[in-house]
Amino acid sequence: MRPRVDWMNQTDDRILELLEESDLILTPAVLAKNLDYTRNWVSRRINKLLEAGLVEQIDASYYRISDCGQAYLSGELGADELNRKEC
Repeated sequence: MRPRVDWMNQTDDRILELLEESDLILTPAVLAKNLDYTRNWVSRRINKLLEAGLVEQIDASYYRISDCGQAYLSGELGADELNRKEC
């Protein structure tokens, strides 16, 4: 089971899941289009995920899931580790 962290929401899970499932480097606009959110909202959530180490920035606006993001999705990364930003 995945850890729940107070700053995370359902959008974060959906972004990470799409990045993992696609195994692609994507922009917030592409993520937003595929997840039916606004680009602005996805950009804000990507920034939170980036700060936590769950995604990696490849170029100015391209992102992929990090090893920590994959560990989070598989339940290997605990909530305490996410709260302490150990990724």
